[in-house]
Amino acid sequence: MSNTRLEPTEIETHSVNWIPHAERFGKSGDLINIWFVGNVNLTAMATGVVAFSIGCNLIWTLVAILVGTLFGTFFMAFHSAQGPQLGLPQLVQSRAQFGYLGAVFTVWIFALANYVAYNASDAILSGPAMHEVFNISAETGFILAALIASLIAIYGYSQIHLVNKVLFWPSILALSVMTMGAIMRGHLPVGSFNLRHFALAKFMTVFVIVSGFQIGWAPYVSDYSRYLPSSVSVKSSFWATFLASGLSGVWVFGLGAVASAPDGKLSPVTAFKSVGDSIFAGFGTILVAILLVGLLSIMAINAYGGSLTFISMADSFRPVKPTRMIRFVSILAMGVIVWSIAHFVGEDRFNVFYGNALVFLAYIFTPWTAINLVDYFFVRKGVYVIADIFNKNGIYGRWGWRGNLAYGFGILTMIPFFVTTPYVGFCARHLGGVDYSYFVGLPVSGLLYLMLANGIDLKREQDLAKKEGSLTGGH
Repeated sequence: MSNTRLEPTEIETHSVNWIPHAERFGKSGDLINIWFVGNVNLTAMATGVVAFSIGCNLIWTLVAILVGTLFGTFFMAFHSAQGPQLGLPQLVQSRAQFGYLGAVFTVWIFALANYVAYNASDAILSGPAMHEVFNISAETGFILAALIASLIAIYGYSQIHLVNKVLFWPSILALSVMTMGAIMRGHLPVGSFNLRHFALAKFMTVFVIVSGFQIGWAPYVSDYSRYLPSSVSVKSSFWATFLASGLSGVWVFGLGAVASAPDGKLSPVTAFKSVGDSIFAGFGTILVAILLVGLLSIMAINAYGGSLTFISMADSFRPVKPTRMIRFVSILAMGVIVWSIAHFVGEDRFNVFYGNALVFLAYIFTPWTAINLVDYFFVRKGVYVIADIFNKNGIYGRWGWRGNLAYGFGILTMIPFFVTTPYVGFCARHLGGVDYSYFVGLPVSGLLYLMLANGIDLKREQDLAKKEGSLTGGH
């Protein structure tokens, strides 16, 4: 059967539904565009600014960025690999671990917080960037940015992929030029490359921040691979995602740190403009404009993902027909929530808000990522009954007690190791303020779920999945 490609000019209609095999298209290489460009924007670069503000010198900040980025991207890329195999949005697939209703309260509420926090951060930076480029008020700039991003999100999957494909080479050019500007500007603080100035607590905080940014993609990374044919292997989709997002993440976060190093008090937009102007006067504005375009793309991705979450949550209580109007309304709702938060926080408090958001989001998604990946790769080994994922009375149940118990216990074991601005856990205090929460939450949640999964009737599920595959043309 020939594939029916979803054209960029068409408004997507499937929304949270399973993508039929006849409508799959593309190749794993398409993921390179979206996940490389996904990090080339003002907010991602501001992650490096926040990372440097923690207090490590530049060399140790860059090392923490490298290690943290690769760590977080490793998990993100394995989630991406699920898309072609299942043809489902990532969070809908979580029903298999947490139950039809349980996923709403354990996963989707946190996922919605993830979208809102990132898009609020995007919105805070989009206003000053619009002001710098077009000399309009920051408030007007945000509204204009939100409208453009929402329009892309309404069209959906293919439009988002097209925008990122167009931006791929300009993004590489922008990063290359910005790297030259950072080198030419110089003026780095004394001791920036002194390896003896190592502080483990600050190093680990940077590690958590940047790895948290990458893990923050995990709840919706497979949303952008789910239209790929099921013949696309786990290996190819993993490496396309890992290499693209890992490379751009290290490059972008590192540039953010270097851009803010000469004067750690500069706002992100001002710091990036300063780097551009180091090449020639006025180029800083051009550079901000390029990063702004990338920001609009990522705002569209977050708005699209947030709308899928809204629809999925509503569908868990009452069946929702995934119409264009439903997505329009859900994207509008996202915009109102994001505007309210961005307006309240403001640019002056961006670093504190964004830094805390990255840390807390990393915490709440650590147990989920462990449970989801263990279930997919070690328990069910990629075999799911798709129809039952959309059936509240199906084999996965309304409340997946195994997933919820493993998640709750994982979070509880992490709390003593938390290191945040408002709270430091008692274990972290006794360990010199070093954040080891990742290395507790991941194994505890994953191993507990693996033990609890012994009671799942996998033979029955495999028989049902085999029967379903013969009816749907699955592999």
